[in-house]
Amino acid sequence: MVKVTASEVSELRKITGAGMMDCKKALVEAEGNFEKAIEILRKKGQKVAAKRADRESSEGAVIAKVNDDATSGVVVSLNCETDFVAKNETFVQLANDLAKEALNHTTLESFLSADFNGLTVSEKLTEQTGVIGEKIEIGAFKTIEAPFVGSYIHAGNKIATLVGLSNKVDGADTAAKDVAMQVAAMNPLALDQDGVDASVVEKEIEIAKDQLRAEGKPEAMLDNIAKGKLKRFFKDNTLKNQAFIKDSKMSVQDYVKTYGDVVITDFVRVALG
Repeated sequence: MVKVTASEVSELRKITGAGMMDCKKALVEAEGNFEKAIEILRKKGQKVAAKRADRESSEGAVIAKVNDDATSGVVVSLNCETDFVAKNETFVQLANDLAKEALNHTTLESFLSADFNGLTVSEKLTEQTGVIGEKIEIGAFKTIEAPFVGSYIHAGNKIATLVGLSNKVDGADTAAKDVAMQVAAMNPLALDQDGVDASVVEKEIEIAKDQLRAEGKPEAMLDNIAKGKLKRFFKDNTLKNQAFIKDSKMSVQDYVKTYGDVVITDFVRVALG
């Protein structure tokens, strides 16, 4: 049996993130060859990933990142099976590192095939599945571009949001963050009523009419009253029209306009669960 030193085991652990015993076994099996040991640990990850492929990965960390000139951003969720792993510092750091790489890509496919410290992102996920012993995968990948992009990550990395503004006005960072917090808290369906799917609108009208019939309202009055209820629905569920959480006397769009010639152009929200 080849003898391996503690420093060699520690070095392999630093490279792969695998446990001490797994690193020692891999080095012994590889007869001290680091490259072979790394390959052994990767294969172990593949086996674990195959065994856990049907497991549900509903926990994890959601990270939002914005590029240096604040013109594009990405939200990535790194999913795992348990809250215990999701709160681990190493796991959260991995999620942050992956999100930094994700800033360089516009599609999930490009991101998963990108180089990540000598492995593709996809291979890194498989490796970490072997290291952690849980299914690890990218649960969401969403991007946004605008003249100014702001972000917000809710405490615990369970929700992350991005907001695009039409102009990089003075205070754009504050405005975008406030709106991103609004998105996290209020979960709007769309930017404005034009962005609400027609099927959703039809469903809301039918629900309103059913409620009105139950209240005994005449059939001839239903259309007009239902339209009024629909306006309320848009006010509650579209970002621009929602009451601003920091000042309910104004809408979100009215709040943004206090910063000058600027409007909200887009938003992204990703939440676990």
